[in-house]
Amino acid sequence: MLAELNTFVIAASEGAGEEDGGNFLVTPDVGLMIWTVLAFVVTLLILRKLAFPVIQDALDKRARAITESIEAAERTRREADELLAEYRERLKEAREQAEDIVARARQAAERHEEESKNLARKEREELLERTRREIEQETQRALAEIRKEVASLTLLATEKVTRKALDADDHKRLIEEALNEVDFSALAGGGKNGA
Repeated sequence: MLAELNTFVIAASEGAGEEDGGNFLVTPDVGLMIWTVLAFVVTLLILRKLAFPVIQDALDKRARAITESIEAAERTRREADELLAEYRERLKEAREQAEDIVARARQAAERHEEESKNLARKEREELLERTRREIEQETQRALAEIRKEVASLTLLATEKVTRKALDADDHKRLIEEALNEVDFSALAGGGKNGA
């Protein structure tokens, strides 16, 4: 098929050459070459004077725009890196502050617990001491009552035994003797002797 196509093209060109007297574009001619070179040089000079500066400016603008975009992207990347570093630093500080707050809260709770224990211990000791004092006072009061009762019973018994009324000096002497004979320290649980 290629062979047939080549044959057709060759036949067509030979037929055209015979009719036109030859194809002037296919056959080199010195005049045509000079005019072609001259047209090319003139076109090149016109393009160099008018089109190339515009094209060069457009290329320069495009290059500047690309450079500025790259620089802006680099600045943005640096700013993002700085913001990320700042964010990480703040996050680290926030974690440290949170840990510090938790530690202080734990210490405050421990202090509060210790203070509560100390306060409870102190209140318990004060309550025990107050109870001891009250018991001591009640013991002393009971001993005083017992003394009075013993003195009254002694006087009553003495009057019945002697069958006579005693005067104030006899009362006082008998009461003191009776009180000296009774061991009130045993009643007080080893406490003080009463008045």
